Amino acid sequence: MNLELLESFGQNFPEDFDGTLDCVSIAITCAFNRQGTLLAVGCNDGRIVVWDFLTRGIAKFINAHVHPVCSLSWNRSGKKLLSAATDNTVAIWDVLSGDNDKVFRFPSPVLKVQWHPRNSTQFLVCPLKHAAVLMTVKGDHKVVPLDDDSDLNIIASFDRRGRYIYTGNAKGRILAFNIDNLEIAASFRVTTGGLNTTAIKSLEFARRGECFLVNSADRIIRVYESREVLTCGKDGEPEPMQKLQDLVNKTLWKKCCFSGDGEYIVAGSARQHSLYIWEKAVGNLVKILHGTKGELLLDVVWHPVRPIIASISSGLVSIWAQNQVENWSAFAPDFKELDENVEYDERESEFDLEDEDKEKEESKAPVEEDTEVDVCTVEPIQAFVSSDEDEEDKEALLFLPVSPDVEEPEDGWQASSEAKRTSQGAIPRVPFIRTVVNVSQNDDQTTAVPEKKKSQAPETPTTGDKRTRHSHDSDKKRNQSDGPPSGKKKKTKMMDIDLPDAPRDEIHPILNVKKPQEKTHSKKSKPQKSKSSKQEKSRHKDRNKGDDGAGENAASGY
Repeated sequence: MNLELLESFGQNFPEDFDGTLDCVSIAITCAFNRQGTLLAVGCNDGRIVVWDFLTRGIAKFINAHVHPVCSLSWNRSGKKLLSAATDNTVAIWDVLSGDNDKVFRFPSPVLKVQWHPRNSTQFLVCPLKHAAVLMTVKGDHKVVPLDDDSDLNIIASFDRRGRYIYTGNAKGRILAFNIDNLEIAASFRVTTGGLNTTAIKSLEFARRGECFLVNSADRIIRVYESREVLTCGKDGEPEPMQKLQDLVNKTLWKKCCFSGDGEYIVAGSARQHSLYIWEKAVGNLVKILHGTKGELLLDVVWHPVRPIIASISSGLVSIWAQNQVENWSAFAPDFKELDENVEYDERESEFDLEDEDKEKEESKAPVEEDTEVDVCTVEPIQAFVSSDEDEEDKEALLFLPVSPDVEEPEDGWQASSEAKRTSQGAIPRVPFIRTVVNVSQNDDQTTAVPEKKKSQAPETPTTGDKRTRHSHDSDKKRNQSDGPPSGKKKKTKMMDIDLPDAPRDEIHPILNVKKPQEKTHSKKSKPQKSKSSKQEKSRHKDRNKGDDGAGENAASGY
């Protein structure tokens, strides 16, 4: 894939709606890998759906958690995925196999998790009403120190290369800690003019350049340069490069992020499904993307390489991209697009081997026929390489292998495929066959299955795959009751993280938001039920006038 040819010469931001990704479950959060080839989507039923973003197809289902997934993060190589759920658990997943490596349980709800940008053994956890925690894969943890304000509403993030941890609290205080010793390297306060401060909602760093943005409660997005913040030191007063806001509607921002090249900033409205795009250098608003009215936005991410935005609302992932207009004159300069048919006059020497009518042009420069073209060396794609690197990460996971579903396999196909898999060291698909047998035994229609065991032996894996996709929860319960099969994955041990000062009885904000909506829906639905019941009663009265006895006999079955 040559990314240089995909870059447009005009604007480098999305313009129109480009379809949706339906994860079957209700989507809550999403995250791209470093190359932008895979998109992980966390759902409300605890599943993680990994999409192949080039083909727009589902590459893998990971049955991660029991409760909704609230945060996702890819490591640098794309082989590990970090997830957090509303049940206070944080898990590490192997993307290629779908296995669970580690599970950590925290005493309070987890708002955000983030892998270290360069070190895949460290990650950052932001618990609710607690200081940020720097974790290792082995389970060791360090609490990022608090400021003198002692405010516990902390949001934290690594910088672009993971050298510093930036934290922000509800009193507008932003601190930069050195990751080696967790000492304060710089600090400043975000003010709204005068002595008034504003709460910090999120911190986001650009993939290119030294800029980061601060989303605050005063509905203004401030863009700072990390070099200036670090040079100002403790209690400094760095000036923001840009202040971005919606002057007309005074919109409160749900999620903000940079573009892949760091030249644009997108912010999602907390009131509706609207995306505002600014140019970072100038600070002007270049585009507003409007989704369906009445939808609430949950998450927004920008593609790491291309001008594509993925937003989540009403359980679906919406894709925003550029309009690709076909311009054939760019490929053939003498190409002309005709509105109607035109008679073409063929020249006499048009299809001759040598054009006799063509005038001999004298070559101004000698033709170099012996120039060597190097087709062996592969130059790294600059979009995949950082500024302090020379080569791409050769161990990065770009795509996931997908096994095709064969609906009607031939006789002996399953035996040959299983023999190939076992000879290559892979595990045979025995558990899928076993689940089908369990389903058929528990089903009401069990008479047809034992009669066709031999003839339907090759088809059992494909039907098992379909059953596990559509009725995943029921099959899971049956497998638990029947005991673990021979090829079942081992259960990972949960590790408890001891945070003495963490609040114990807090509820995740995602679960708190849904409660008032459910109450309002139930209140609205009550009068509708009463109206319909009154109408049904009046209808039954009209029907039963004069024939009450016949109605009773019909109901009793006589």
